[in-house]
Amino acid sequence: MEIGLVVGSHRKYSQSAKVAEFCSDFLRDKLNVSTWTLDLGQDPLPFWDEELAGGESHWAGFGQLAQQLSASDAFVFVSPEWHGMVPAALKNFFLIWSGTDELAHKPALACAVSAGEGGAYVINELRTSSYKNSRLCWLPEHIIARQVHKICNADPSENDSDANIRFVERCQHSLRLLTAYARALENVRDEGFVEQTKFPNGM
Repeated sequence: MEIGLVVGSHRKYSQSAKVAEFCSDFLRDKLNVSTWTLDLGQDPLPFWDEELAGGESHWAGFGQLAQQLSASDAFVFVSPEWHGMVPAALKNFFLIWSGTDELAHKPALACAVSAGEGGAYVINELRTSSYKNSRLCWLPEHIIARQVHKICNADPSENDSDANIRFVERCQHSLRLLTAYARALENVRDEGFVEQTKFPNGM
């Protein structure tokens, strides 16, 4: 099994990346799952334009990323809440992978990141607007990394013990569920009912 993690922050060194690393380590070390990470702060994608379908020069080289997405059985999307919104880089990601089959009928865990007690708007936005043409299947579970500066730090002295335990337990529970959904939805894709060419877009 392979799970891809997408970090939606524009920052090169973000708290979202820290949370994604924690998730990746747990998947790899405890659940024996292969992982890879696309950090949109470290490796930004061009903004979508109409030349994407024509394979213009600034879209060249996307083959490797497409292969990684296609080979993945599930995804974790980690997004900060900026002004109550998902950052543009992550919204752009879903525009690029729209009407294709790289993400289609695969489970995804939404993880919001907040420096305070926010994060709910990110979850709502991802569930509302990102699945229509990508056909991504959001888990009923989601996680919110609140007070993110006080959790998931490599130095335990930098963590708030109670906040860290609450997040870690909920996160690990959700990641275990993600692997179960990944196994189940593989069967759905293998049934042969998906007609991505005939119906590339949702209604």
